[in-house]
Amino acid sequence: MNRIGDVILTARRAVGMTQDQLAETLGVTQAALSRYENNLRAPEPEMAAKMAAALGVTVEFLNHPFNLQGAIAVDAHMRRQRTAKVSDWKGGEARLNMYRMRSAYLLERLGLSTQNQVPTFDLDAPGASSVHEAAGLVRAQWRMPIGPVRNLTRWMESAGILVIEEDFGTHRIDGMSQWASQYPVVVVNASHSPDRRRMTLAHELGHLVLHSNYISRDMEQEADDFAAEFLMPEHVIKRELTSAALKPARLLDLKAVWGVSMQALYERAYQLGRVSTDERQRFYRYLNARGFKANEPGPELVPQERPELAASIVDALQAKGLDPEEIARLTGIDIVADGDPFTPVSRGLRMVR
Repeated sequence: MNRIGDVILTARRAVGMTQDQLAETLGVTQAALSRYENNLRAPEPEMAAKMAAALGVTVEFLNHPFNLQGAIAVDAHMRRQRTAKVSDWKGGEARLNMYRMRSAYLLERLGLSTQNQVPTFDLDAPGASSVHEAAGLVRAQWRMPIGPVRNLTRWMESAGILVIEEDFGTHRIDGMSQWASQYPVVVVNASHSPDRRRMTLAHELGHLVLHSNYISRDMEQEADDFAAEFLMPEHVIKRELTSAALKPARLLDLKAVWGVSMQALYERAYQLGRVSTDERQRFYRYLNARGFKANEPGPELVPQERPELAASIVDALQAKGLDPEEIARLTGIDIVADGDPFTPVSRGLRMVR
């Protein structure tokens, strides 16, 4: 069933418009717009065209019967600080849902050939895997090398995960994720350091793997535990977390190898019983005294990872002779927008019909 009201609501929030602002643009009352958004009234063709133009989407996109996993305006898995403003994370969530719709709208027509898939686990099922076992099973299924993860973004894209970098306008939001139809979408904060983005990506991968069908009070901790085991497997890293290696100067060497922050490494050492509570407290006092808690040294030691999947799809479309305007309409928008993720930059996965 086409729930055009959900599409209108999500698109309006994604562009940062209030109901009053959109109603004024359309020349209707706020009450009338509310009825449209709540699926109490379907807009006539002329009104649908005006809505699409105001929201920057095509009429076809507005009327599309989306078959998403979950609702259109679904809540996202989100890694954020408790002090994040509601308006900031609600806006980011709406943009994520727009990316979900746009990717589903495009891939329903084109499809993807992916090397890997995203497995899902129900932690509450009898005999279910633990969080740590799930992380190991994903690595095994993807045939990842033992040890540090090189280019996590590329591995996730190999499973059809659309990774998008976006500046949220605040450092208090790290990232968010949700399934679209067959393929998930993850949005990470482009303003964060490479090591922080990698931890966010692994955290959101944990949500996709663990919490697609299973919900618990400890989901954020479970996603953190998944990320730690996925990026720093216990059976490999534990022997490297010696007293000498955990000295601040030497931690920079480990940071370069594992692609995670000094704080993440020390926290992993604490989880694995390599340091005591007192040692952990002294370490964090050391970081705070030097301002390293907020601005850790050595950001250049972790290579930048750039998403390529969305752009590779567009590359394939361009190779078939489509111009930028035609490609924009295939993703549901009526303009070619600067900075849009669906723009060609490099090669990636193979598109199939």
